[in-house]
Amino acid sequence: MSKNILLIGTHWGDEGKGKIVDVLADNAIGCVRFQGGHNAGHTLVIDGETTILHLIPSGILHDNVKSIIGNGVVVSLDALLQEIDDLESKNIILDNKLFISELCHLILPSHKNLDIAKEEKLGKSSIGTTGRGIGPSYEDKVARRGIRLIDFRNTKILKDKISNIMDYHNFLLKNYYNQPIVDVEKTFESLVDNYEKIKKFVIDIKPLLLNLTNSSNVLFEGAQGAMLDIDHGTYPYVTSSNTTFAGLLSGTGINVNRINYSLGIMKAYTTRVGNGPFPSELLNEIGDNLANWGGEVGATTGRARRCGWLDIKVLKNSIELNSINGIALTKIDVLDKFEKIKICIDYDMDDNYTARNIKFMEINGWMKSTVGVTKFNNLPKNAQKYVELIESLSERPIDLISTGPSRNDIIEIKDIFV
Repeated sequence: MSKNILLIGTHWGDEGKGKIVDVLADNAIGCVRFQGGHNAGHTLVIDGETTILHLIPSGILHDNVKSIIGNGVVVSLDALLQEIDDLESKNIILDNKLFISELCHLILPSHKNLDIAKEEKLGKSSIGTTGRGIGPSYEDKVARRGIRLIDFRNTKILKDKISNIMDYHNFLLKNYYNQPIVDVEKTFESLVDNYEKIKKFVIDIKPLLLNLTNSSNVLFEGAQGAMLDIDHGTYPYVTSSNTTFAGLLSGTGINVNRINYSLGIMKAYTTRVGNGPFPSELLNEIGDNLANWGGEVGATTGRARRCGWLDIKVLKNSIELNSINGIALTKIDVLDKFEKIKICIDYDMDDNYTARNIKFMEINGWMKSTVGVTKFNNLPKNAQKYVELIESLSERPIDLISTGPSRNDIIEIKDIFV
């Protein structure tokens, strides 16, 4: 019997989803990315070699896995080609492994320029986007003027569509943001040229998805985290898509009954990139240590991540939003040097997103290395107690524990495919 699994970040992204997908892909035949754009960054370390993926699903490093980019993803052809070139330079075969929905919307150069111009105009009130054009592309999708990969079937109609949408973009750039316009003709020619290089991967993904989910184990990989969801996150400090379970359904077109298990990916502490509320944030030496020891720099932008103690209140919200059955706990090794460790269990949030009455639980740390441990019983006793406390507070089992960046640094407590 096949089992189809949703992997979802429980907080604000950067939870280590890429590694968990890579580990589980050993037992899967399909890996599907269903939302977001190249604002995501999934870092994989295999045999000491680091690969960072932004658009292509993390299952691509497995020869037996078909990697599918769903219709909910917005695609920059430049970024996609760069990623393809990087993978091919590492002798990773993509033919008959990579498939892209013909219904994906494109990110145009003018989308990127608008994204950057908006953030500059907002100044100190900026959201903290990656400036890669993802938000403006989703705006045009909702406004029913977006460009999709399927539009490349007829280049005459495509050229008219690009001209119309970019005339609108250029009007805004010139007259509202006082920024240079983007050349329409050059953009059209570049897009057509780039599409020719990737068109062999572009298909109607629905029949493939139906076949795979009927007969095989399939992983559905979200980008960002639950609290960046456009509807259910810390709005307006969110991304422009549905990062939660609902995004899987709209971003692929499959039936909810095909998903058998929902796995929440969660760090042993909490981070977020960009602006917005962060009740458990540590603006002190402890936060600095988490950042340094955890290598907390964004894989996509290189921005430093804000760090804080694990937020259980956010976790419980994510469990409800995503029907989470179990948890994959990552980066427990980053806590190895702390004498005391806290967990944020409750707070109130006012209308300005200021947290009040913040409550913590404190436990003793373990002061021993957990790096590379592969069996739960080999963890220090206090590390075991920390895991068990999270299970008790969240009322969910921890199925996997990552004890380092490498593919093999993993404790598999439960086989979630069974």
